[in-house]
Amino acid sequence: MAVVGCDLSLEQMTDIQHDNLDPQIVNLEDESQITQLFTHVKRTYGRVDGLVNIAGIPQSSKPIDKVTTQLWEKMMTVNATSVFLTCREAVRLMKQNNSGFIINTGTVSVARPRSGLQSYIASKGAVEVFSRALALETAPYNIRVNVLHPGPAETDMLEKCTTKEDQINGLNLDTFKQSVPLGQLIQPDDIAHMVNFLLSDYARLMTGAVIHVDGGRSL
Repeated sequence: MAVVGCDLSLEQMTDIQHDNLDPQIVNLEDESQITQLFTHVKRTYGRVDGLVNIAGIPQSSKPIDKVTTQLWEKMMTVNATSVFLTCREAVRLMKQNNSGFIINTGTVSVARPRSGLQSYIASKGAVEVFSRALALETAPYNIRVNVLHPGPAETDMLEKCTTKEDQINGLNLDTFKQSVPLGQLIQPDDIAHMVNFLLSDYARLMTGAVIHVDGGRSL
């Protein structure tokens, strides 16, 4: 099975060495590029079995009176509209085979908001409710749609959610780790393992589910 990986540049995927990887440059803010991507997939592979939306951008903590319309629209475009566009194109092809699976990534902050991240959280909250509605709509076609909410993860994105002032005041990786009941930051492999599960037949009757991989942070 081929995996088509999408990013703004091929450099982000150079460390992935696998014969079945088909890396593609795609700007998820550009509807035409997304359409072209799925045209490529259809012509090359003939079908789409699954879609995993993991792209997203963080918001540096900022009070709403400091948030510009441009920032708000950027959050919505990258984090929510791109999910709508990729799901729309994928579902069109999945319906032809009467099967498919979709995983859309949100954030634990939808369940436990943090002050100053209102635009980011809104964009990810949109992903959750959109996915649940889509799960109901596509169930007659045997298409499963689930949502994955990661908790604080040990990635570059976590630090981008804090300002320098936040970090000076003690909001750092150790602080985030202490906020997780299981006492550990989520690792990328933790998310990958759950994605593998949701794509497998073990999850064949799961759709519309909202799954937290957050070490208990959402409690």
